[in-house]
Amino acid sequence: MIRTVEKILAPLKRRVRLMVSRAIIKANDDSKGLQQLQVDALADETLDRVERFQGYGFTSVPLAGGSALVVCVGGSRSHPVIVATDDARYRLKGLQPGEVALYTDQGDKIHIKRGGNIDIVAATKLKIIAPEIELTGPLTVAGNITVTGGNVVADGISLKTHVHPGVTAGGASTGLPT
Repeated sequence: MIRTVEKILAPLKRRVRLMVSRAIIKANDDSKGLQQLQVDALADETLDRVERFQGYGFTSVPLAGGSALVVCVGGSRSHPVIVATDDARYRLKGLQPGEVALYTDQGDKIHIKRGGNIDIVAATKLKIIAPEIELTGPLTVAGNITVTGGNVVADGISLKTHVHPGVTAGGASTGLPT
């Protein structure tokens, strides 16, 4: 009797064991509605065009060599989906409980820290595109700020339209000693 029950349960046990597996990312296609990855899962098992689910409002393209968690719907290896990815090579370490960060393999990051501080690090350039930008609080600049096609207004004073009384406009003498 026990042998018969084991024989009946064997396919079910196999499906349950194969439902979830770790995989190594080999390639990705980010042109579809759901991103599709190629991964190496079990020994000698390459899974192609595996749909990757991501949280609404956030998207990323994982690098080859990163890790993936593959779930096979209904325990069938013919219907895998990826529910999580990670890459220990580049993950930020040492965050405090409750902190959040976005990061890339090139060192760019947005780190939302405890105590209300946010660090933004861009390796080459931080570009903000908006019809209006408002900064509240003191501004410390350790470099250059470039404004293209707009105006900078500080405490109600416009860099474009303000004038200095008693100074001649243009290339004429400003009255300063030479």
